[in-house]
Amino acid sequence: MDELSATQPVPLRNATLSDLPEAILRPRYDRARLTPGIVHIGLGNFHRAHQAWYLHRLMQEGHAQDWAILGAGVRPQDGATREKLLAQDCLTTLIELDPDGTAAEVTGAMIGFLPIEDGNGSLIAAMADPRIRIVSLTVTEGGYFLDPVTGGFDATHPDIRHDAEHPSAPRTAFGAMIAALRRRRDEGHGPFTGQCCDNLQGNGAILRQTVVSLARLSDPDLAAWIDRHCSFPNSMVDCIVPATGPGEIALVRRLGIDDAAPVTHENFRQWVIEDDFCAGRPDWDRVGATFSDRVHDYERMKIRILNGGHQVLANAGELLSCGTIADCMADPDIRAFFHKVQQDEIVPYVAPVPGMTPGAYAELIERRFSNPSIHDTARRVAFDGSSRHTGFILPILRDALAAGGQVEGLALTEALWSRMCAGLREDGTTIAPNDPSWESLQAAARKARTRPRAWLEQGHIYGDLAQDTRFAEAFEGCLSHIWASGTRATLRAFAKR
Repeated sequence: MDELSATQPVPLRNATLSDLPEAILRPRYDRARLTPGIVHIGLGNFHRAHQAWYLHRLMQEGHAQDWAILGAGVRPQDGATREKLLAQDCLTTLIELDPDGTAAEVTGAMIGFLPIEDGNGSLIAAMADPRIRIVSLTVTEGGYFLDPVTGGFDATHPDIRHDAEHPSAPRTAFGAMIAALRRRRDEGHGPFTGQCCDNLQGNGAILRQTVVSLARLSDPDLAAWIDRHCSFPNSMVDCIVPATGPGEIALVRRLGIDDAAPVTHENFRQWVIEDDFCAGRPDWDRVGATFSDRVHDYERMKIRILNGGHQVLANAGELLSCGTIADCMADPDIRAFFHKVQQDEIVPYVAPVPGMTPGAYAELIERRFSNPSIHDTARRVAFDGSSRHTGFILPILRDALAAGGQVEGLALTEALWSRMCAGLREDGTTIAPNDPSWESLQAAARKARTRPRAWLEQGHIYGDLAQDTRFAEAFEGCLSHIWASGTRATLRAFAKR
């Protein structure tokens, strides 16, 4: 539908659902009869546009009424989202943005949001409730306490040390899960499934590693029980979901709804899941999810081509003052760079999946990234590069080096990240801090201006890649060219190779 107009937007509440504009889809099920089956930690826009939407669609068909979601968070800033959602009965307006038109739907699979508090007592109590059979998470790729080089568990982090010493009053989501599982074991209620929904290769295995390793620090017997009885299915999640700002708030009001936390998204979703749930699951496959024993192939295709592709674009876009990913794709030099890196240096290291070749998926991603209706900022995509480059780009680089393949475009991608972390765009404007490790990244980037290999000496990021002559020389040449001739001239020189 095209954008609607309303002189007075309808406040979003259970009591006002029937008053919404006629074209707005809304829950057909009785939300008062829903009971919780899932606790979701890290309740941001992506979860509401993706996992919660699949559950809502299942409820629309009369199923999964005992699988409603309780939202949760472990960061103080989650409190603002909690207040907004509780004020509107945890309803969410999803707005699908497509060049051919805009469509909106109100979803209601979430029925509560737990208090945000020190020690996470309410969260632990909720997860200990035997009605909760799945605890799912979207806590970002960098939230799993991983060593960026080895991929192993980082037991040295202060929050991990705290949870190991104070297991009954943890700071982290994982410490809270362990405390809840201890209660369930002791009370004879059995385990729950831990379901990671973040963009990590082998995300279920990573969640298991974090939970079991943390539990082992304080209670080895409990760690063994969790490892033996809980399940942690791997999954691949896919939907482009921008952050919400004043433009999205204005859009939902033009559609006739007063929603303090609307979510916009593209007209594409995919969810591929291992069917490994120790305490049951909703039948998400009835509404489009795929249960498969080939999740790793789907993951690799998506993480390398989409998430890796995002990193190829975002740093160049920031340096050249492109506001959104669609703006990056509209820039002929950035788009040519993106296409060449995808086809020559990423696609060769991706296996096909049923119904989709890597080349066809790369073409699909180019179309999705080019959607001008999706205002997904280059800044958002470039955020936390220290996690995203190590997770999305460097594994491809290692494969390419091992195979003797081309690496110049991947080296340029890393050089663009270094140049961005220096903190100035090509037009002289300042790039605000955009990484949890921004100060150390900026210090390395400034050293690298005159000595490029200083960037590669960040051992926690590059490890032994700094000693690979082919990559190091390619990186050095790219970064030197950027500082001497500029980002655009460097992109053009690469495209001519």
